[in-house]
Amino acid sequence: MLSSAAICCRSSRTRCQERHERAAATMNNQTAEDQALIRAREFQFTDSDFNALRTLVKEMTGINLAASKRELVYGRISRRLRALGLSSFGAYRGLLESGDGSELVAFCNALTTNLTSFFRESHHFDYLRDEFLAARRNAGLRSGRIRIWSSACSSGEEPYSVAMTIMEAFSDWQKWDIKILATDLDSDILACAQSGCYTADRVKGLDAKRLARFFTESGAGAERRYQVIPDLANLITFKQINLVHDLPMPGPLDAIFCRNVVIYFDKETQRALFARIAKLQRPGDLLFLGHSETLFKVSDEYALIGRTVYRRS
Repeated sequence: MLSSAAICCRSSRTRCQERHERAAATMNNQTAEDQALIRAREFQFTDSDFNALRTLVKEMTGINLAASKRELVYGRISRRLRALGLSSFGAYRGLLESGDGSELVAFCNALTTNLTSFFRESHHFDYLRDEFLAARRNAGLRSGRIRIWSSACSSGEEPYSVAMTIMEAFSDWQKWDIKILATDLDSDILACAQSGCYTADRVKGLDAKRLARFFTESGAGAERRYQVIPDLANLITFKQINLVHDLPMPGPLDAIFCRNVVIYFDKETQRALFARIAKLQRPGDLLFLGHSETLFKVSDEYALIGRTVYRRS
């Protein structure tokens, strides 16, 4: 018989796995499903509907949806219409305009793509270990306070990778004042992250040594699950945050991971975000961006020092 923890883990990961599969399926905008939607729509979807929805998502999340995302929006929001028993996008827009809080959250969640993996863009974690953490270790416990923010943590692989890097770098990590803040706009995916439970395909990029040290394994076959150990989980606090709003944390933050999220923002929104982020860091603190992101003509408060690695000026 499965333990209650295993049942919770399995249930949580079933929901999370469904999110990952949906996200992966929609990365290609011109799928066969998209073409079928164009030919025969279940719901009428006018230019007015699309423009109203993308204006709302821009206001709420900062995400700038291009015209090429029209079929993605139709496909994802159609699911909300079915779930709510609504017959038109007009009726759904009316619900959103009424200020229904729970549906506004569901709307944002539906249009958020959550694709990630453990140690994605591994050179960032190498830099964190070899430059930042090595310097702190050499300085000793007199510099024992470490604060790191994973600003768009998705299903949790990024903050858990940061925590693993720290525990590997410091044999005496328990003596240090270490806190990792992991945030995301999507409340559903944030719950997945906080559960810390992963299917076998989500951990397949991790080597056997890390799996043995940082996870407990349960189940077999399709039911096999990997649960992060309490020591790893206890380094991380999860919180829902909207990056286009005022940031609630006081700082200072030694390192910020803001990866593969600002590519969805226009330049004005990017500039405003990094102006807020800069206030949370001291000269010398680190900022990690995604492989296709840059601060060129966005912020002059950071200097590029490596592959999408920036230092606060």
